[in-house]
Amino acid sequence: MWKGRFRQAPSSLLKSYSESVSFDWRLYRQDIRGSIAHARALQKAGILRPDEFGEIERTLRTIKEEIDDGRFVFDPELEDVHMNIEAELTRRIGGTGAKLHTARSRNDQIALDLRLYLRDETEVLRGAIVSFQKALVDLAERHVNAHAPGYTHLQRAQPIFIAHHLLAYVEMAARDSDRLRDCAARLDQMPLGAGAIAGSTIVLDREAVARELGFSAVAQNSIDAVSDRDFACELLSALAILGMHLSRLSEDVVLWSSAEFGYLELSDRHTTGSSLMPQKKNPDVAELTRGKTGRLYGNLISLLTTMKGLPLAYNRDMQEDKEAIFDSVDTAKAALQIFAEMMEGARFREDVMARAAADPNLLATDLADRLVIAGVPFRQAHEIVGKLVSLAAERNVSLDELDPEEFMDAAPVLTPQVVREVFRVDNALAARRAPGAPSSVNIAQRLAYWKGVLA
Repeated sequence: MWKGRFRQAPSSLLKSYSESVSFDWRLYRQDIRGSIAHARALQKAGILRPDEFGEIERTLRTIKEEIDDGRFVFDPELEDVHMNIEAELTRRIGGTGAKLHTARSRNDQIALDLRLYLRDETEVLRGAIVSFQKALVDLAERHVNAHAPGYTHLQRAQPIFIAHHLLAYVEMAARDSDRLRDCAARLDQMPLGAGAIAGSTIVLDREAVARELGFSAVAQNSIDAVSDRDFACELLSALAILGMHLSRLSEDVVLWSSAEFGYLELSDRHTTGSSLMPQKKNPDVAELTRGKTGRLYGNLISLLTTMKGLPLAYNRDMQEDKEAIFDSVDTAKAALQIFAEMMEGARFREDVMARAAADPNLLATDLADRLVIAGVPFRQAHEIVGKLVSLAAERNVSLDELDPEEFMDAAPVLTPQVVREVFRVDNALAARRAPGAPSSVNIAQRLAYWKGVLA
């Protein structure tokens, strides 16, 4: 493509070092879509005759079908997906194919392809998030009355419905989807026509190309259009945050499915065994997802590091963006899909969780709240109940097993009837009626809300 300037062929080492078709071939759909739109603009500008445009369009569509079917062979000697497709087009239709690159550079061509690719994949990812959310909502609905300890610092804190815990991840996933939607809004600028850096003296109808490709705006600065990748950094950031949420859920799954907790049973289809220990049933999906989150972080840092010192405009360093982008998109999609499937096949052991939630210490705060309702300042109520917890620990009994007189001595309002009412988990959960709190009424409303949204 640049043989006119050079007297020697490129080194074979340079060819293998610089080729990108081994991974950027997957942009072929976007590349062909963009090339057809560009050819139409060339026809409108009088560079191509109608019959030449028709020949280019038909041949490009045939090439796409061959790639779809796996019949097209990409040649590393031609460096990238763009040159492979253009060279094959020219081989088939001759000089007409050589006109296609008029008023276009590989710089604005790849910027276009990446934006089209990420716009397409953003919608696929958001769909995968919906499936993941549906799986969590369905699991929550199947165990809507099951309660368990809630944890802070990985220590038992207060009783919750397990559905409330699962719905927390549904809320996080909604924000993940919103971030991807926001990324898509900033992807929505058409860079084609920016050329290598300064456009072209052959002026094409960029607005018409943008409309054909589904963009709502045209990039207004040719340097910015070809040299920036902030849209890709933003998407990798959104996927890293999504990975963080999946990793936290993975940690919950690992803990819940352990013998020490015993709250969750995963299906055989989503667990593995041990090559040595026949009794093992390992939560590998969760562990792999937790591990793959590091890849999502690494890809973001990789691209940010690549871009941070580059002068304007395009630099070949930017070829390194694609593998990070492809890997993060593939990793996030796979994690969402397998997690949704795993959650569909999972079930909670409600009896085990109920026994754990029956720990009276989980209701120590409720006991302090009763003192507050009776007029005791909270800090004082906190101290009173703390001393009762300490006394029960010294005697190696549960908090509700202290003598009624000891509650009365600590605070006269703590009558036997009050203490009995406080130490009922169902009373405690029903009392949590504030918006966002885990009462059964609130959870039912939120489940109904999410079922409607996700439908």
